[in-house]
Amino acid sequence: MSKQLFKSTSVVAFMTFLSRILGLLRETVFASFFGASAEMDAFLIAFRIPNFMRRLFAEGCFSQAFIPVLSEVKSASDFHDMKRFIQNVTGTLGIIVLLVSIFGMVTAEGWTAVFAPGYWHEPLKFELATHLLRIMFPFIFFITITGLVGSILNVFGKFAIPAVTPVILNVCMIVAALGLSHYFKYGVEAAAWGVSFAGLVQLLFLLPYLHRIGLLAMPKWGWRHPGVQKIIKLMMPALFGASIAQISLLLDTIFASFLKTGSVSWLYYSDRVMQFPLGILGVALSTVVLPHLSRQHALKDFTEYNRALDWALRLVVILALPSALALAMLAGPILVTLFQYGKFTMYDVQMTEYSLWAFSFGLLFFIAVKIAVAAYYARQDMRTPVKIGIIAVSVNMILNAILIWPMAHAGLALATGIGSAVNTSLLLWGLYKQKIYVPRPGWGKVWLAAIVANMVMGAILYCMQDSLVMWHNWHALIRAMHLLVLIVVGSATYFTVLWVCGIRKHDLIL
Repeated sequence: MSKQLFKSTSVVAFMTFLSRILGLLRETVFASFFGASAEMDAFLIAFRIPNFMRRLFAEGCFSQAFIPVLSEVKSASDFHDMKRFIQNVTGTLGIIVLLVSIFGMVTAEGWTAVFAPGYWHEPLKFELATHLLRIMFPFIFFITITGLVGSILNVFGKFAIPAVTPVILNVCMIVAALGLSHYFKYGVEAAAWGVSFAGLVQLLFLLPYLHRIGLLAMPKWGWRHPGVQKIIKLMMPALFGASIAQISLLLDTIFASFLKTGSVSWLYYSDRVMQFPLGILGVALSTVVLPHLSRQHALKDFTEYNRALDWALRLVVILALPSALALAMLAGPILVTLFQYGKFTMYDVQMTEYSLWAFSFGLLFFIAVKIAVAAYYARQDMRTPVKIGIIAVSVNMILNAILIWPMAHAGLALATGIGSAVNTSLLLWGLYKQKIYVPRPGWGKVWLAAIVANMVMGAILYCMQDSLVMWHNWHALIRAMHLLVLIVVGSATYFTVLWVCGIRKHDLIL
């Protein structure tokens, strides 16, 4: 694995880290202003739908299909043909998503009924969720075109700029909640307007960078363009396969709408904390690895393809395992430090802690599945992840129905993690069985070092922890300092033990 690939991943990871910090700040503001109330539940239901479509169109199936095709066009055609291809893709996608956005605004009530059936008998929640959904549906159009531009920049090696765009969303939502919420009957309406405005700002932010590489041009309707047809053909199965985790979260939301008020919010806050390490590692790796794997497949360099995939999976093991363990052990302190202010009570902390424990079980698989799916899509194999995804979602649904009774919202989180484990295992087994991926020597050393380092880190964190009651009584600054100390000591312990076990920097690069 080249040092450039490692550097690109580090850059994206750093920018994603900044975005996730702001994301956590956003959730802190939301928890303080809105808590785990009926108002917040309604906002989260409404936000989940355009956010789900964002993952499909902007970050999921479209980018997974578009990047391999653009990489192929880039290596096989001249600049003029490539620019014409991008014009046709932009125009076709833009019109389709614009129509979807308009349709969504008109039929918002139906969307709410489908994705929150438990709200049928709660008029306040139902009407508020529908109203907020209408406000946020235009976000889908703006963020989809933003995702298209970001994919183009990624193919041209400009990883840092697209990675900045989530920062804009967080800033807009924070400013809206802090500065505008008191102007509305329901404060969350301000946050909804902030979402749609952020989509527009993100797109405007990226366009100058597209102009710098000479690819900013007037979009054209190009449904019949061969490249567009190829993307559509690849997208259709990917529409499902790239978004298993999001479908699982939607299923969780549907089930949670039948639970008591606050359940949707508790699931959301725990998911947001879990998304911090998932975003830093999973999104960064998949963002960088997919164009690289696509390029190696187009060049038929299967040795480098295998090396890149092996490298990414090793990083997942080395970095995701301690993240999952720390997330489980520090769940209470993290939630108290981030959210236990204003309207977010200690009871809300305890309820959110249960689902965060369950989510932490699946973190390794949530990250690994992004790499496994990218390995298939780089080869333009969209069907296999769909077949496997159907199995995973079926497992998730069955477990939702079983675990929701004894464990309530935490059961839904655990079902999602188990479903992701099934998905990841089957995807990797398929790659291995077809000899697309052959593990390189040294995996035994990696697993042994990671297990030993996690055991030592876990013991240290256990000895250093204070009771949650003490965390509750501390001032925000004291909480933050104690949490920072735990994180720094835990991280230093883990990487020191890794070093003692023989893991060096070159193991992360080669």
